[in-house]
Amino acid sequence: MKTSLFHVAGYIRLSREDGDKTESDSIVNQKLLIGRYLQDKEDLFLYQTYIDDGYTGTNFAEVR
Repeated sequence: MKTSLFHVAGYIRLSREDGDKTESDSIVNQKLLIGRYLQDKEDLFLYQTYIDDGYTGTNFAEVR
């Protein structure tokens, strides 16, 4: 049986509840959740993670 490999992107967004922290707690938790979710998904490859933490939709940061 042939298995397909899909390149996926993670998108993480800031929670306003974290205030002015350098990196919000919700950002850290979302990174962990995405990693855990993809851990056992052999057909998914995390190609890129985009983080909206103090950015707008037009100038987001790129993290690998």
